[in-house]
Amino acid sequence: MSTKRKIELLAPARDAACGREAILHGADAVYIGGPAFGARAAVGNATADIAELCRFAHLYGAKIYVALNTILYDNELADAERIVHELYAAGVDALIVQDMALLQMNLPPIALHASTQTDIRTPEKARWLEAAGFSQLVLARELSLSEIRAIGEAVSVSLEAFVHGALCVSLSGRCYASEYLFGRSANRGRCAQFCRLAFDLIDAGGETLLHNRHLLSLRDMNRSHSVGDMIDAGVSSFKIEGRLKDAAYVKNITAHYRRLLDAAIAERAETCERASFGRSIIGFEPAPEKSFNRGFTEYFLHGRGREAFWSFETPKSRGEYAGKIVKTGRRSLTVETEKTIAAGDGLCFAGTDGTFEGFRVNRVQQSETGAAQQEIFPASMPRIVPGTALYRNFDQVFEKSLSRSTARRTLSTDLTLSAATEGFVITARAETGATIAYRFACPHETAARPQRETQMRTLAKLGDTPFEAREIRIDLAEDFFIPASLLTTARRTATDALQEEIRRSHVRETRADARPVPEDCGACLAGDYRENVSNRLAAAFYAKRGAHIAAPAFERRRPTGEVVLMECKHCLRLALGACPRHCATGGRTLHESLALRLPGGRQFALKFDCKNCRMLVLPDVQPREHS
Repeated sequence: MSTKRKIELLAPARDAACGREAILHGADAVYIGGPAFGARAAVGNATADIAELCRFAHLYGAKIYVALNTILYDNELADAERIVHELYAAGVDALIVQDMALLQMNLPPIALHASTQTDIRTPEKARWLEAAGFSQLVLARELSLSEIRAIGEAVSVSLEAFVHGALCVSLSGRCYASEYLFGRSANRGRCAQFCRLAFDLIDAGGETLLHNRHLLSLRDMNRSHSVGDMIDAGVSSFKIEGRLKDAAYVKNITAHYRRLLDAAIAERAETCERASFGRSIIGFEPAPEKSFNRGFTEYFLHGRGREAFWSFETPKSRGEYAGKIVKTGRRSLTVETEKTIAAGDGLCFAGTDGTFEGFRVNRVQQSETGAAQQEIFPASMPRIVPGTALYRNFDQVFEKSLSRSTARRTLSTDLTLSAATEGFVITARAETGATIAYRFACPHETAARPQRETQMRTLAKLGDTPFEAREIRIDLAEDFFIPASLLTTARRTATDALQEEIRRSHVRETRADARPVPEDCGACLAGDYRENVSNRLAAAFYAKRGAHIAAPAFERRRPTGEVVLMECKHCLRLALGACPRHCATGGRTLHESLALRLPGGRQFALKFDCKNCRMLVLPDVQPREHS
């Protein structure tokens, strides 16, 4: 057995069809919502559909993880336990969980992964979760390479880290704004995306410093240039965010990172290897900028710099940079661009007031003023001025290409034909190591003419299977005649048997036993509502592990004293050049008493914890109660 570290590309799937496309386009694992209790409540999937996805994935040694990562209430515990048993019977490889109640249940030996909702930011918290029995830890998005490395050196389990997709501005698992304002809990899979709303920024005197800006909205993560650095820091599973995204997004982003990870693994071939088998043959050129994105950021991976990782103008997709307006007419716009704009494309831009607007392209023609210029005729003429940057957030041609079949994935296979008593045998060995020998009856009759080339061609016809021939051997002492139809049928039966043997030999990781809590990890828990304890089994788990939780989850009882709705590494004072630590020279001054104001007038105070480089969003004065 190989001792190399397995590097996994983990792709999202909103349904089984998306999961299948992720695997075809190179994913080593897929995470998907189950029938209930997933942190994306809108994308649940039937157990039968997940079972079919497992059968498909296991053919390539790929894994299926089910996100069961909401907090549970007491009346849901029995259903959650039943669902876990059904998912295990369906072939699921692991569960991604937040609620510690599951560790108190009578579960099958299914592996458990600690969700990013468990707030893994320190080596102590990672060691605490490892000791509890988790075999993979989904790290907080805000961590730097050095922080990831410190955690990797502290534990022996696999580290999973996000590499691409939407960002939560609050520490994951510690955002209560949606529950507080709308009665929709992010920890229950019903986030209302408070962070994507438009706010005014006001000071203590009520003066508006910024108006109608998306002050908590972040760009999307894109760590394409740092996958090698992340491997070296200890990351083994590279997670693409996006269980609400469509198949085109999954295809494009998965294929993109498959190429990058393959190259990074090749550079580290002595110590790393891919986590699954097969070769994905992609029928398009991946381009992450063409899929939904709010602009890109590496988000603290290389420390806190002055990178603009926020997106104040819009929480919607801006897509790829398309060019610059050089001239406006009554019905058309002249754009200086290196792109090929087409009818049906969607373009957007920041207006003079800073808000984003968009329009659909109705017609395009080459401009008479220059080879690098195109004249665009919008379906509805926007108010736009020369010099404005244009972005394309919908590429009609690219999206159409992704709507078709765009990938196939093959397994290298060796086939050998040899003689057996009263017939012949086809031995098939896949790159996974699975091997079968299929015997079929046929007289040993000497052929009148050479048969070897014909037999090799017949065995090599694997086009309707997931296999591609690596080596074909005819191991016969003389030319025997085997009817082509009989050999074709035998080959099909043999490859069918090989597929079943690969699935049968797929090994699922089993859940690790709990170990005593490390002595130096006692202070890694918040000990209050931030531990999200919402049921009796979770409370019993913490008590058994020697942890005192002073208050239940926010969703069960509004805490007393100071309540933090969001704890953010994103800081508005830094974004506006007024951070006393990072903008000391020539920076502007903003007073401590700042607040966010919604259009309806509700205000949320901001508190700046400069010692820990955090911005805290606090409740307004008159909270709205929900039953």
